[in-house]
Amino acid sequence: MYNAIEANRRKSVLLIALVVGLVSAAGYAYGQTTGAGWSGLVFALLFSTFGTAFTWFAGDTIALSTAGAVRVEQKEQAPELWNMLENLSITAGLPMPKLYLIEDGSPNAFATGRDPEHASIAVTSGLVQTLNRTELEGVLAHELSHIQNYDTRWMVLVGVLVGSLSLLGDLFFRLGGSKRRESSNNGGQIGMIVGIAFLVLAPIIGQLIRLAISRKREYLADASAALLTRYPEGLASALEKISHATDPLDHAPDATAHLWIASPLQTGQAPGLLSRLFSTHPPIEDRINILRSMIR
Repeated sequence: MYNAIEANRRKSVLLIALVVGLVSAAGYAYGQTTGAGWSGLVFALLFSTFGTAFTWFAGDTIALSTAGAVRVEQKEQAPELWNMLENLSITAGLPMPKLYLIEDGSPNAFATGRDPEHASIAVTSGLVQTLNRTELEGVLAHELSHIQNYDTRWMVLVGVLVGSLSLLGDLFFRLGGSKRRESSNNGGQIGMIVGIAFLVLAPIIGQLIRLAISRKREYLADASAALLTRYPEGLASALEKISHATDPLDHAPDATAHLWIASPLQTGQAPGLLSRLFSTHPPIEDRINILRSMIR
């Protein structure tokens, strides 16, 4: 299990490095095809920096507000949940995250926050009503693992980087078209075509990489939760019940879909290859099978 966790982390870092390289290449291509030189790359990096800073400090507030989450201020409001989260936090060596409840019949949960000191975990009323104690502990451990592994931080960075790719492509077609450099040789024309094709494809490739990172981090959080609780079946059983839920979440926009323990956008049908590529989460059946293989 430890080897699988380390391998997952290495793959995530490599994918993030690939996104950074993609943004740099797209910024350079923008500058070369519009005649702006290195300013395209500088712009991409500046946009990524400011976008990351904004999302860094305001992202958790936006996510919680969008979901309609209400903070549990005192232990007496939800004593069982509070005790479970407090005990798991002590075991993980983390400060206890702020606890939120969402009045929604669909069983689900998510974690947000830029670091363990500013983290929050939100669970739906449907989750509390559907799961037993060991299953709830598995879900809370999964969300705590996202916090421990700094997954929100990674996904904020990758999301802003991918957003900058889309912005560069959009700027190229809106503003750069009239400023493209004229070239009298075939080599220059070929370079122009390659640059334009790259600016068109880069946002799609970046989005696919972002989704791949999101899926990797879900597997990592599952494995980390199993280590934290020492009971993989708890989370496996919870995921099984969550997958059988028929009520969709009332407040789950596409922008926050990757935060939830199970995709709020899933249809319940077996995903095809294309669906898997564009999914924020791995197939829930695969996650259950991997968790149960840890028991053997």
